Amino acid sequence: MVDADIDAVTTLEEQLFPGDCWDRRQFLYELHENPFARLFVIENDDGIVNGYCDLWIMYEQAQVANIAVSASCQRQGLGQLLMDHMCAQSLAQGCEYLSLEVRLSNQAAVHLYEKNGFIKASKRKGYYSDGEDAWLMVKPVGGSNDTDSCN
Repeated sequence: MVDADIDAVTTLEEQLFPGDCWDRRQFLYELHENPFARLFVIENDDGIVNGYCDLWIMYEQAQVANIAVSASCQRQGLGQLLMDHMCAQSLAQGCEYLSLEVRLSNQAAVHLYEKNGFIKASKRKGYYSDGEDAWLMVKPVGGSNDTDSCN
């Protein structure tokens, strides 16, 4: 992700997560000030942003801070591409675990994460601004004992 992507990413965020979306300022902070953040976009051949993710690499742990695919491009494998990329980045940085939070009601995302080896570790009560709970999901990605678990 670069500065020129911020408007498109913010627009997608507003469309996909109304009332609970990150704003331009948050993405700029992630891009320029958060030393742990790695941001990526998926663009089509015309340069249109169809998906994005924000991965935090924090020593031996990685956290999916944000991931989204435009509604018109969902169920086309872009979410999987983003997951594969974040997993590869985590493994390359020597992380042992990759974690994320997801709404209990977002069954499509829960299914994607479970398909990718994430397990429901715990429930985070009232995690979202509207009071909905989240699953904390975790998967091993490698580290010193298991370098193939991200495959």
